[in-house]
Amino acid sequence: MSDHNDSHGSDSHGSHEMKLGVFLSVDTVAGEPTALRDVVQAAEELGYGRFGAPDHVLGADPDRPGGWASPYTHENAWHEPLVMFGYLAALTKRIEFMTGVLILPQRATALVAKQAAEIDVLSGGRFVLGVGSGWNTVEYESLERDFHNRGRRMEEQIAYLRALWRDPVVTFEGRYEHVFKAGINPLPSGDIPIWLGGMSDAALDRIGRVGDGWYQLASDVEVVKAGMSRIRHAAEEAGRDPHHIGMQASVMLQGSVHEQAAQAAMWRHAGATHCLAREIPGMGSPGALIDALRAFATAAAE
Repeated sequence: MSDHNDSHGSDSHGSHEMKLGVFLSVDTVAGEPTALRDVVQAAEELGYGRFGAPDHVLGADPDRPGGWASPYTHENAWHEPLVMFGYLAALTKRIEFMTGVLILPQRATALVAKQAAEIDVLSGGRFVLGVGSGWNTVEYESLERDFHNRGRRMEEQIAYLRALWRDPVVTFEGRYEHVFKAGINPLPSGDIPIWLGGMSDAALDRIGRVGDGWYQLASDVEVVKAGMSRIRHAAEEAGRDPHHIGMQASVMLQGSVHEQAAQAAMWRHAGATHCLAREIPGMGSPGALIDALRAFATAAAE
């Protein structure tokens, strides 16, 4: 069983070990469970420690009133991450799974708690819940959740999740959700780490108060360093140890493999505890993705 503490941060910078992971984008393994299996098993064999996947329940048709500005539409295929991780847990032994990110405020908290606990139990403690507030109003409307108070609701949801994971019987009275003398069973093997996305001041402060890590997608190192400084300040204000908060960066699998390795080294020196190799849309076959992951893992280790 893996130790959830491995998913937390490091109190050293520059010289610390940074764990590599993989982030699955869209379409490459859509509708191909054997291809998905092959990619994840190959990543595990290559030494990658984390496998991340995004969350979108619905894709919008651009031919709608007002149009649709996002690059993702109803034609892009997205695996539902929690169901997918349950499938992949049975096909792997070491690699951990992370939602990158699950749009928590558009989902019922108790159901997320149950699903996350189930993945934790079935995988032997190999699950990290990455959450964010999202941007897709179509999904919020269709799932009957309020888009406009999503940030405030998410912080309450995190407290609710942790109560459900910790105690067999829970009474929780929040502003938005509540439960009276009920609980999930089975409980997870331990605390499931919760990493948060976001770049706004409010999001960074929230990570410092309640997050186990920061899932960030920025490309500017100085912006990220400033963000981590704000997160640590918020953590200290909340009475938490700021050095236990991890930071995850990413490298796109494009350009030369040496450029990719240099970017990974840059993020390690900037204090990243994890770095995901991100598949780019249109890479082609799953075999091409596996080849790119093999080349990156080799170059990053040099």
